[in-house]
Amino acid sequence: MSYAIIGFGNLGKALAKAFARKGIEVSVATTRDPESFASDAAAIGPTVIPAKLADAVKADIVFLAVRFESHPDVAKVLPSWQGKTIVDVTNAYGVPPDKLGGQPSSRFIAQAFAGARLVKGFNHLIAATLGQDPAVQGGARAVFLASDDDAAVAEIATLAERLGFSPIKLGGLSEGGLLVQARGNSWGHLVFKDLVKFDR
Repeated sequence: MSYAIIGFGNLGKALAKAFARKGIEVSVATTRDPESFASDAAAIGPTVIPAKLADAVKADIVFLAVRFESHPDVAKVLPSWQGKTIVDVTNAYGVPPDKLGGQPSSRFIAQAFAGARLVKGFNHLIAATLGQDPAVQGGARAVFLASDDDAAVAEIATLAERLGFSPIKLGGLSEGGLLVQARGNSWGHLVFKDLVKFDR
């Protein structure tokens, strides 16, 4: 299984830290030349590999950590995303719901990535928190996952556990997914909630 993070701003770097902490190789890419952010990648760890966008999108699981309005630029890199799982880490705060056809932002994004399975996740925490070790006082920091594809959400839940997080499945994109998505100028109820799960 191969992994990539598209977008290497604060959220992308936070995700890269999670992979590096566990020694899991992950490609990172932006629309820029990889040499322009190679030193930032190296500072996080040797398993964080700078890549060209065209190469990074070959990964099996792709974390979309770009600005919401930039997702079409990533989507058009491949004619088909069949067989891939996209983890939507974007936040469409400030985007009028009518521009999304009244849909949740993740379902809108899913339409751009033809053939892919899409999971909303890892977006509810600010980057500074997401980048911290998810082991907290004997528990594990929660990440919320929503998808209309049960197999895809199970796959990302397994990965989240490998990264040290405690995945909590919220159901479909139009139900539980709304709890972790922005709608116009308001945030879903679970956005910014930093929760820790303890096994009992």
